Amino acid sequence: MSVDAPAGPHSATATPMPLPWWTRGDTNAFFGLSFNILVNVLTLTTLSIAVVKIPSHDVLGTMLPALGVALVLGNCYYMVLARRLARREGRDTVTALPYGPSVPHMFIVVFVVMLPIYLKTHDPIKAWSAGLAWAFMIGVIVMIGALVGPYIRRITPRAAMLGTLAGISITFIAMRPAAQMFDAAWIALPVLAIILIGFFTDVRLPGNIPIGLVALLVGTAIGWIGGYMSVPEVTKAAHDIAVGLPTLRLHLLFEGLGNLSPLLATAIPLGVYNFTEAMSNVESAAAAGDNYNLRSVLLADGCGAIIGSAFGSPFPPAVYIGHPGWKDAGGRTGYSLASGVVIGFMCLLGLFGFLSTILPIPAIVPILLYIGLLIGAQAFQAVPRLHAVAVVAALLPNIAEWATGQIDNALSAAGTTADKVGMDALGQAGVVYDGMKTLGEGGVLAGLVLGTVVTFILEKRFRTAAIACTVGAALAWIGLIHAGQVAWAAAPKVTLGYLFFGIICLGCSFLPTARAQSQPTTEPEPRETDESLSTPS
Repeated sequence: MSVDAPAGPHSATATPMPLPWWTRGDTNAFFGLSFNILVNVLTLTTLSIAVVKIPSHDVLGTMLPALGVALVLGNCYYMVLARRLARREGRDTVTALPYGPSVPHMFIVVFVVMLPIYLKTHDPIKAWSAGLAWAFMIGVIVMIGALVGPYIRRITPRAAMLGTLAGISITFIAMRPAAQMFDAAWIALPVLAIILIGFFTDVRLPGNIPIGLVALLVGTAIGWIGGYMSVPEVTKAAHDIAVGLPTLRLHLLFEGLGNLSPLLATAIPLGVYNFTEAMSNVESAAAAGDNYNLRSVLLADGCGAIIGSAFGSPFPPAVYIGHPGWKDAGGRTGYSLASGVVIGFMCLLGLFGFLSTILPIPAIVPILLYIGLLIGAQAFQAVPRLHAVAVVAALLPNIAEWATGQIDNALSAAGTTADKVGMDALGQAGVVYDGMKTLGEGGVLAGLVLGTVVTFILEKRFRTAAIACTVGAALAWIGLIHAGQVAWAAAPKVTLGYLFFGIICLGCSFLPTARAQSQPTTEPEPRETDESLSTPS
């Protein structure tokens, strides 16, 4: 993976550097990111209609146009941010941050927030209003996080942030697409071959034809020729196309906010999740050479969630995992805005029901597997070799969270739960369910804590590791990590474990051989300070 070194403090020139609005690489990145967002919007559309039973005319006519507004505004903002950074550093290799609906939140707002309310009330509109209130609170919490985000980023080791991000990417971003691919391997594997060759090697197609476009066309052709798609479904979906203009749905939002307290148990930790994921994504971009202002990113993500909820979308948008992938594909400042505009207009025109009948899912999802592979590799490549152990430690909570979710979903499909089956029965089958669930609760924050502690231990900074353990103990005590809900004394045993861990680290700091490294290797590349990031172009 090519990494552009950050420019020095005197790299900016007095004369504004001309920046192209579009490059050949933008074309590749545009198709890749567009397909990424396309899959996610198709998924949330299906979940809203099929699971929560929200009427299709409300989903296609209100919810998607609201999401479309957020996508256009957000991607426009990140293009401007990228061009400012390029001019300030005097280089034309800056890549805009990708932006779209947050993937983990799609499933959480559907299955954790809206579905239980629908099952209890049998009123999809009431469930929808709760989802809007939840998304609004997510936005508020992320904006509050902007106040402390830059400081937390400066003191958190890169291995912890990139390892946590890799855990999310490998599990929640890549595993489901990988399974979908092998459900129709005869369509997906040729597409994956084109993507891997085109994005990971220097092989180019004749005429520099965009790799992403070729991959989609080949997969779609194989799907249609092989009978995977259905003409009658296309005809039916074509009749359902209808233009939807974004309109404020404040009455639904206020209705949901009127019964907000039950939603706080998930809104608070998920708001913190959004904040920490954005922090990791910004660090991932910095590792690839583009140092963005974390505060600006968090404020934009928070505003996007609030604006979207006001117009009727319960799906908070966020900066995506995958900036290094689009940078490697050649994307610069234009691809992100183009993706947002195209997908935004598709939302406004109500085309997603129609597109789902034309494009085979196995032809689209390999791009998500590509992102998972790249982010997983970056976590090890962008940190010192010493910190590889910390990266693995940061991976574990997200893997545990994903695995627990798979077990719960399988048991639910069988009409039972882990409690009904019993921990003894699960243990005899080799499933350490309780421990895995505890490890995975609050996986993003838990990964940051474990990765941070291990990094400091590897550097022999035992007293700093003890402080990190104390932070972990406090987070476990209030339920932000290793607990099923936010509450006082939520996970006392885990809290005690972190405290004992910290005591051992503190004791080791007094040993004769426990000398901290003179130059910690937490940050192999310089990061911009918050002040430097705020410098106008």
